[in-house]
Amino acid sequence: MPVGLKDVAKLAGVSVRTVSNVVNGYPYVTETTRSRVQRALDELNYRPNLAARSLRTGRSGIVALAVPAIDVPYFGELARHIVKAAERHSYTVLIEQTDSLPQREKRLFANGGPHLIDGLILNPVALRPKDLRARDDQTPLVLLGEQAYRCPADHVAIDNVAAARTATAHLLELGRTRIAAIGCRQTTNLVAEHLRYRGYAAALRDAGAAVERRLVVPTRSLDRPGGAGAMERLLALEEPPDAVFCFNDLMALGAIRTLLDRGYRVPEDVAVAGIDDIEDGRFSTPSLTTISPDKAQIANLVVDLLLSRIREGNAEPPRELQADFRLAVRESTVGRPAAVQP
Repeated sequence: MPVGLKDVAKLAGVSVRTVSNVVNGYPYVTETTRSRVQRALDELNYRPNLAARSLRTGRSGIVALAVPAIDVPYFGELARHIVKAAERHSYTVLIEQTDSLPQREKRLFANGGPHLIDGLILNPVALRPKDLRARDDQTPLVLLGEQAYRCPADHVAIDNVAAARTATAHLLELGRTRIAAIGCRQTTNLVAEHLRYRGYAAALRDAGAAVERRLVVPTRSLDRPGGAGAMERLLALEEPPDAVFCFNDLMALGAIRTLLDRGYRVPEDVAVAGIDDIEDGRFSTPSLTTISPDKAQIANLVVDLLLSRIREGNAEPPRELQADFRLAVRESTVGRPAAVQP
């Protein structure tokens, strides 16, 4: 027989209403009680009856997460945190890949799709502000990423200017003087690239240095091949850089591969830093120094914002929240620690 709320309530020693409040994510439950109920839910492997919930509440218990590409490690890792955060509120997450195409991003608001979900988490790339302001559905929406749309939707991001400034300042503090930047494409509407460039340039100004245009290399793509190709162009300069800040970790890993293939030592000859803190960078050789966004915090903020919109509607003005980040210093900028002698 399926496990019901009464079974959970009996095991947890609380009322059925309390279990229902926890399952539906209501905030007015103490942490002690919520933890006790959650343990009972986990022990009994409780699964909500979504059909019954939908009939009772008018909600499906399903939210959607739409990202540009699910095979990009950053989005995969973030999605895992969002799924976990939603599960704590007994919500199921559907994941949609948009490929950064405007028609796919617009389709999220068309063809009856929103009626299947209670809310949407979207990392937009191709949509313009007017597209989001013009949407005529009332599906609760929370935006991820760096685009500041100034539209009726909540938004969660890190401070990309400060993050890039921190990474570049780290390279400067190591005594590097020719710091290149990889990833600022010339034709793009990706705000993140421009914000990260601003942080890079600001750190150089802080140190009394000017941006050398030859050291700012655009890429065709924001992936490993893009970083590898950009590094090739930098090494062809009469005076190659002694450090590189890449606008994401995938490009940084590609740059490191080119450096090693060409006989350069990382970090002795060229130090490399990235941003995103994907798992691959922690296990690469050398391990990658990077800006580490608090992905768990981002996920919790996004899910909490979305569920509050689902419960309370869109009467309140849109909220802009920033998540934390930290600099994770690893071998690609400071080398391996000296071996301990026996």
